[in-house]
Amino acid sequence: MPVEQPRKATPRDRETTIGLKRRARKINRVLAETYPYAVPELDFENAFELIIATVLSAQTTDVRVNAATPALFAAYPDPIALSEAELEDVQELVRTTGFYRTKASNIIALARAVVDEYDGVVPSRVEDLVTLPGVGRKTANVVLGNAFGIPGITVDTHFLRLARRLGWTLETDPVKVEHAVGELFEKRDWTMLSHRIVFHGRRICHARKPACGVCPIATLCPSYGEGEVDPEKAAKLLKYELAPGREDLLELMRSGKSRRELRALGFGLGT
Repeated sequence: MPVEQPRKATPRDRETTIGLKRRARKINRVLAETYPYAVPELDFENAFELIIATVLSAQTTDVRVNAATPALFAAYPDPIALSEAELEDVQELVRTTGFYRTKASNIIALARAVVDEYDGVVPSRVEDLVTLPGVGRKTANVVLGNAFGIPGITVDTHFLRLARRLGWTLETDPVKVEHAVGELFEKRDWTMLSHRIVFHGRRICHARKPACGVCPIATLCPSYGEGEVDPEKAAKLLKYELAPGREDLLELMRSGKSRRELRALGFGLGT
């Protein structure tokens, strides 16, 4: 029996402003139900570790960063220690994250700036954070939202792609996307929205082959049909804990197990 396919959401050019806002917020509610365990996928214990890990995550995966940071933070547990580090030593510790020479220089310079300008404490204002070496608005919002509890929208490649694919904005500049999407949601929702969109982009709404046939927001998406719509074929495109055969991992994540705990249990969390 043929599977009835969802209808596309109203095209963006025929949608009212209030209609767009309602649809966007409904998408957020559905994603909250789909990914109740959505959290930053970088491992960190404090603002210093998070800002360093986020700088290292440029042009690589969180999996690679999480593999490198335990040794890095064991050697340099705070801004003072990292600010006094030898460049060559740090390069070796972050080599596997790619572009390691630039990244090592940036995180040492960042640590020195935190020590010299902020008394060794990572600042909690976006205008201060973006003055630090290697830190842009994306990194600043990651730190604000997840280390300080200050709402922020993190526009990475996944968020940028999905914001346009979902018809939330036609902008391509990350700062303009941040502001346009921010207008659609309550400020208190910005940080968790960012996590959910990134989770969805990594797991279902992929750049090249979105798994439209198993997407929980298919009926709300004006781009439905750009990817595989057959449910069985789409299921084979799923990543991480949503992939067929990883139901045990999904249940553990829903139960509140941290990513570090899951790795200790032997689960691989990368793709």
